[in-house]
Amino acid sequence: MAQGTPTKVKKRKKSVLKRARQAVIRAAVNRSNQTRVRTMIKRLRAAISSGDAAAAKNLLSSTLAAIDKAIGKGVLHENTANRYKSRLALAYNALRAPKSA
Repeated sequence: MAQGTPTKVKKRKKSVLKRARQAVIRAAVNRSNQTRVRTMIKRLRAAISSGDAAAAKNLLSSTLAAIDKAIGKGVLHENTANRYKSRLALAYNALRAPKSA
């Protein structure tokens, strides 16, 4: 189903109408939570790619916490979230490590 399209309701029973309303509200909440997590991940990746270790350090803990909250809300699958956290931590640690030539 495309974003923004209303849910099609076949029957006009009260329970069916209520389910349709709940589905719209839950979709909006899930989309909001997913957008929040994706935005935080993008900000952290931008800080890491620019080489700004101080900004990356500030963003890392809040981003990992947001990913954990997304697991609890059912927005992200646990394995997917753990993969994101692992890759972000590896990238941050590589940025922080002293470069030896």
